Amino acid sequence: MDSKLEKVDDLENEIGLVPSKSVGEVDNLTRVETKRGLKSRHSQMIALGGTIGTGFFLGSGQSLSLGGPLFLLLGYTLLTLLVLVIVKCTTEFTSYLPVPGSSVPYFALRFGSKSMGFALGWMYYYIFAITVPSEITAAGLVIEYWNTNVSIAVWITIMLVVIVGLNCFPVNVYGETEFWFASIKVFGILGLFVMALVITCGGAPDHKAIGFAYWHNPGPVNEYILTGARGRLVAFIATLRYSVFVFAFAPELLVITAGEMQNPRRNLPTAGRRFFIRLVVFYILGAFLMGLIVASNDSRLLGGSSDATASPWAIAAKNAGIKGLDSVINVVILLSAWSAGNSWLYLAVRTLYSMAHMGIAPKIFQRCTASGIPYYSLAFTSLFSLLAYMNVSSSTATVFNWFVNLINSGGYLSWVCVCVIYIRFRKASLAQEITDLLPFRARFQPYITWVAGIILFLLLLLNGFTVFFPGHWSFSTFITSYIGIPLFLAFYFGHKIFFAWNEPWWIPPHEVDLQTGLQAIIDEEIPPSSGGKWADRFRSLFE
Repeated sequence: MDSKLEKVDDLENEIGLVPSKSVGEVDNLTRVETKRGLKSRHSQMIALGGTIGTGFFLGSGQSLSLGGPLFLLLGYTLLTLLVLVIVKCTTEFTSYLPVPGSSVPYFALRFGSKSMGFALGWMYYYIFAITVPSEITAAGLVIEYWNTNVSIAVWITIMLVVIVGLNCFPVNVYGETEFWFASIKVFGILGLFVMALVITCGGAPDHKAIGFAYWHNPGPVNEYILTGARGRLVAFIATLRYSVFVFAFAPELLVITAGEMQNPRRNLPTAGRRFFIRLVVFYILGAFLMGLIVASNDSRLLGGSSDATASPWAIAAKNAGIKGLDSVINVVILLSAWSAGNSWLYLAVRTLYSMAHMGIAPKIFQRCTASGIPYYSLAFTSLFSLLAYMNVSSSTATVFNWFVNLINSGGYLSWVCVCVIYIRFRKASLAQEITDLLPFRARFQPYITWVAGIILFLLLLLNGFTVFFPGHWSFSTFITSYIGIPLFLAFYFGHKIFFAWNEPWWIPPHEVDLQTGLQAIIDEEIPPSSGGKWADRFRSLFE
């Protein structure tokens, strides 16, 4: 019993759940924690639209130009199903133990192994950090649509100042700004859907009912690199490759916000269930409508030509003769870029903060201001955003694709690891007989996790497959598509060899700690107010 208590104490000290004591002094906290300042409506809206960025508005055009409308729809549907499995997995283990500093690497360390937590933590961090300049780069593509004479460096600077500035405020300010940013995105997307239906049915100024015209000419699917059935297969895989950027790391946002969410054991399962609505309505319906209103061979789509800078939605509005709407759409896209960049910087900062808690990053990064801002973590992470200035010397579309490849490989690796973490958590919960205590349990587990994990691993290997065709070799594409794999393995085996050689590869299910910090979280829970379920939902809108 004493050894078990010592083990729990060690873990508590490692992840920062207990105060430390100076010599000759009484116990007191040596640092300030992040705050649980995200209200229910914040978490719901962040889950709904927090990471919908320029990938949905702009990058989706590249997928359309590669695969055609049918492959775009099928690709988004397959990825929606895979991401839904990841959401189910993360919601189940995070809602059980939503500790301060919550992150996927934290749960990898706690349920899997220290080496896995170390490798996954640093991989998450650098991917989250470079996603901020990727959103700014995509925003630069949108700005180039207007052919302004102002240097792109000026716009990059303005966007960086706003994004970093917003993250300097307490988390409740972040939650409030992201609530309104995400609201604008959500209503903007719904407006685009209405526009698409109007254009398709002939209600635009040109009064041309196009229906499924673009499914007939140039056709529902494209060929890519090869011809015939093989060319269509290559086109479909390439469509998946560029489509995953739209979905990447969105489920992880729920995990990280759980550490600063009020009543996380109750609100997180709700946010996870509603995530399905976002996936189906925004992505699947959006892909279908996009394929109706824009031809896949339109040269203005990203990937259609070297200087293509237009969103498919803006192209459709301009083709239909709706004056000025294309510029309004691009303004919404720019706001989305700011919002997504804001969310990704928040994710990166909290990931580094979480790793400092776990002891796999310098302890200085867990220092917070009195209002709960990890200021050293924010300052260091903001430096990665300077990569956006690569746009000044290189083509914006080229830089954007470099970021897409890097983020895609990280996304696939992340989701494969989530599947592994969930399987370890499930084995531990069954071995320790705590399944009845879980706030959320997903159906058809663990079978759907095994299937999703295998498919995601195959897609990881195919991320840069086009470079292996004769005449399509690109060193930059190969490096950006696959550099994530050796980096992850180097982090993993480096930590294993130098810091955890004598430890087991996996923590045995009976020894996984499923209790540390749990009671404190339960004690913090605010009981639901009286008035019934519908009264609570109405009240949450005005919290």
